[in-house]
Amino acid sequence: MTSWQNNRATRDARIAAGGGLARGKVVEAGNATRLLEAVIRPGDRICLEGDNQKQADLLSRALLAVDLSRVNDLHMVQSGVVLPEHLDLFDRGVAKRLDYAYSGPQSARIARMLFGGKIELGAVHTYLELFARYFIDLTPHVALIAAVSADHDGNLYTGPNTEDTPTVVEATAFKDGIVIAQVNEIVEQVPRVDIPADRVHFVVKSDKPFFVEPLFTRDPAAITEGQILTAMLAIKGIYAPYGVQRLNHGIGFSTAAIELLLPTFGERLGLKGKIATHFALNPHPALIPAIESGWVRQIHSFGSEVGMDDYIRARSDVYFTGPDGSLRSNRAFCQTAGLYACDMFIGSTLQIDLQGNSSTVTTSRIAGFGGAPNMGADARGRRHPSEPWLKAGAESDPDGSPLMRRGRKLVVQIGETFGDKNVPLFVEKLDAIELAEKLELELAPIMIYGDDVTHIVTEEGVANLLLCRTAQEREHAIRGVAGYTDVGRRRDHRMVAHLRERGVIRRPEDLGINPLDADRSLLAARSIKDLVRWSGGLYAPPSKFRNW
Repeated sequence: MTSWQNNRATRDARIAAGGGLARGKVVEAGNATRLLEAVIRPGDRICLEGDNQKQADLLSRALLAVDLSRVNDLHMVQSGVVLPEHLDLFDRGVAKRLDYAYSGPQSARIARMLFGGKIELGAVHTYLELFARYFIDLTPHVALIAAVSADHDGNLYTGPNTEDTPTVVEATAFKDGIVIAQVNEIVEQVPRVDIPADRVHFVVKSDKPFFVEPLFTRDPAAITEGQILTAMLAIKGIYAPYGVQRLNHGIGFSTAAIELLLPTFGERLGLKGKIATHFALNPHPALIPAIESGWVRQIHSFGSEVGMDDYIRARSDVYFTGPDGSLRSNRAFCQTAGLYACDMFIGSTLQIDLQGNSSTVTTSRIAGFGGAPNMGADARGRRHPSEPWLKAGAESDPDGSPLMRRGRKLVVQIGETFGDKNVPLFVEKLDAIELAEKLELELAPIMIYGDDVTHIVTEEGVANLLLCRTAQEREHAIRGVAGYTDVGRRRDHRMVAHLRERGVIRRPEDLGINPLDADRSLLAARSIKDLVRWSGGLYAPPSKFRNW
């Protein structure tokens, strides 16, 4: 007779094996490794948080210390490979296979380990893609998560950095997996129930708060005049003519410059209330002046940002907050909002080729994708119209029937033609291609495909790829804003001049912008201390950003 309860029986056996170490659901931190040895089986799929900010660091260390005769060959399925311990698991033999989305701080080491055969790579995913696979073919057997607090029943309060936790728990707990949470404290009553107790099997009280990376903090003092110029070009050349109100900003100083120019340059252009009102965005400190100036109406966030808690609590009209006043973030929901509800994504990259394909992968670093490919994708399932979406669609397909013509999401890549250490932004061939060839990958790790990219902004001007009608026009529109890079010097000057006449390429002077006006005095805040002042003292920046 067929049994249909095998998964549940296995789950119950795992709970029983770990139960001897628990008082109720609570396990002492010193017994965390023994707990993992009790509930994890060789070859299990393990989701270790592992977000791009919040880290279940105690459980990472506990997993690293397991007896290899009991726990080995694990398949790690996690958003972020961020801590050194995440890769130490593979060096030691605890883990064997990896499916992930982001590896910023560990990008150089993960490249070396992939080349050295230390890691068996499943795939590098986008966030939404990996979340989706949690519910199809990468469902975790055990989830190791982090929360701010738990009560004695196991109800969890995740606080502002909810991030990936609800998605991970949903996939694991409802498919008979085991959920183990490290928490900063055990309390009588949690401020709000973010994860109900019936989805949590064990709770480990950590000896210190879980690690959170201030990933989205950019010091205005580090913003260059070149970045200010590209920000001016973006605001006047893209935000204004399309009337972009719903958008996402990627990480970087170029987008931080845009945020800090809204209350100054944007105000001079009369754009308040017309652009940049609704965001899918982490709580960027650089956006504080625009919020205080009344530009921003609403922000939904993927995660939180260190030092922004009190400011968010005081600005609940803008942010999504719970009854306790703290931020409610959710990466899966916010990624979906960025994909379907936003009219524009604008962000930076490391390399752009002649077709407009972009990548943050180099031959020595594999940073992963995070959410950029979701934010920077033209969602073909979209059906609701908006002015920017319809205008972009008409530029891309001017002869199509208006009632049948698809709109287009604006996908903008912004950067200076030469980046850090004078490395060119534009290349004939992406390093991602070379990496794929060396690792014999079936698919090169392209961050945003060229057919999704609508505009490229550099200090040379704005290239509107929607207006290109041939591959040759597209190539020379890109060459036309590539400056003195090798790619830029190989432009056909006659064709570039023709593209400029048609408005495909718009130089600063075409937009009425004098590059000499790109001065730091335009920034609404020119230091972290200025941001604190704008916030009325509510923003508490991490110590590494304080110089006063």
